[in-house]
Formats: sequence, C-alpha cells, structure tokens
Amino acid sequence: MFLDKTTFTTVIDSTPLVSIDLVVENSKGQILLGLRNNRPAQGYWFVPGGRIRKNETLDNAFERLCQEELSINVTREEAECLGPFEHFYSDYVFGKDVSTHYVVIGYKVFADINIEQLPDAQHNQYCWLDKEQMLLRDDVHKHSKWYIEKN
Repeated sequence: MFLDKTTFTTVIDSTPLVSIDLVVENSKGQILLGLRNNRPAQGYWFVPGGRIRKNETLDNAFERLCQEELSINVTREEAECLGPFEHFYSDYVFGKDVSTHYVVIGYKVFADINIEQLPDAQHNQYCWLDKEQMLLRDDVHKHSKWYIEKN
C-alpha cells in the first residue's frame, strides 16, 4: 500500500516505521553496500532494505525486499536474524522538517551478487567492502556499521 505525500508525512511524523535491513555477505566475507539516493541517509553507503507494508507478513516483506533490492529469491528461514535496531534521523524522505524513526529488523544473507545488475531506485552505486574497510570509512552510515560492530 502506498500513501500520498501528506498522509505519509503525517505517519512519519507520528510513529516509527518498521523495516528490514539486509546485510548481504559474499563468499569473500565482504558486505554489500549501496550509495543512498534518497533521504534519510542520502549520500551514505548503506545496506539494502526497506519498509514493511501494512498487512504484509514478515516472511512476505523479506522475500519482496530480497527480490526488489537484490534480485534474488531468499526466504527468511534461510537468513540469520541479527535482531532489532533503532535508527533515528533528523530528516525524512521529503525534506528536513520532519524526523524519521525506524524500528529495523536486521537479517544476514549469504549471496554472491553481480552488483552491475542491481536496481537503482534506492541506491545509485553499489560496492563490496571488507568489514574492516566498512568500519573505517566515514561515508558508510553508522547504522550500517552497527550490524558489523554488534554481531
């Protein structure tokens, strides 16, 4: 279900959003990151993921996001749950006048993905980074670093 801008702004301003982040690790132990096109976290390298939709089960949301964000078919049972996280941002998708609060369930997925074939709706570039590199770079968002630091 998609909401118009006014309604979605009211939702973001009034309540946390619930989402899933996908920490994708390849056979070399590297993590997949995308350069964010949109607020919040615009201009930062971030793990793929997205919101859970109203009346969408966790299993269905997970599978949809794996397909939309990664072009792979993976079930939630095949992933490792990293637990819940909270992400707070001073901006939101439409600007700077509303803050965003996400309650995120992190999942680790093991897959070798060709980054040349990934969609560009949320990220305009992709890269594989070693975990150590990821933690050292200032342009990798702290919320993505948390998945490595806390697990």
